[in-house]
Amino acid sequence: MTSPSPADLLSGIHQAADAVTSDVSKLTDEDVKAPSALPGWTRGHVLAHVAGISNAMARQLEYAARGETIELYDGGMDGRNRAIDMAAGHDAATHREDVSAGLKRALRAFDALPGVKDSSANQTGWWAPISFRRGVVLDGGLALWRELVIHNADLLTGRGPETWSRPFCEHLFDFLAARVPPEEKLLLQPLGLPPVSIGSGTRSTVVSGMVTDIAAWLAGRQPSLDSLRATAAGDGTDLPGLLPWPSAMPDPK
Repeated sequence: MTSPSPADLLSGIHQAADAVTSDVSKLTDEDVKAPSALPGWTRGHVLAHVAGISNAMARQLEYAARGETIELYDGGMDGRNRAIDMAAGHDAATHREDVSAGLKRALRAFDALPGVKDSSANQTGWWAPISFRRGVVLDGGLALWRELVIHNADLLTGRGPETWSRPFCEHLFDFLAARVPPEEKLLLQPLGLPPVSIGSGTRSTVVSGMVTDIAAWLAGRQPSLDSLRATAAGDGTDLPGLLPWPSAMPDPK
């Protein structure tokens, strides 16, 4: 399984940003105070995070363009959390302005990247180093794609996991393989599509269902089509537990 090309990724980021912008435009002051799909977070918390990660990823690219790297968030995760808590209670108009500004900044940075045919050996453009996961700009683009699509579903505005594209779900299969515990091996069997094996443990479980339901489960979200089924040695079983979401902050070395 491979990641989308830079050109396809850029298109996906734009589509996700347009969807977020459209859905946020419909929220009222009361709506942003209501719970999101994330425990303990209102929609306002989610919107503050979307604005924050958009600006943070834009900053990664802005520094990469001049051959420099910078931490994802000022103050690390503590700084990220403080910023979300401070902005969560804003009114709908302020959230719209903040999200719009963050998305425009991020899109401007990605749109300014040089041609997608540049060699990865050049360490420029899509392959310029960034601090995020000690990766390159392409990794930052994939992360922003994930953040926009998944958190838009968390807003509970009607654009749930059932709307996720097949390429996006297949990317989640690849990225979230890191959540499979060491002792587990999962054979993902999306209906009508080729199976995908993730994990390398000795205990095998088949997880079947619609591709969007499998992706939602791997992402720690509620599958929206109620199609998931787990089997082990031909018998029905519970879905296995998963490890935490891969950290955005690399371990210090």
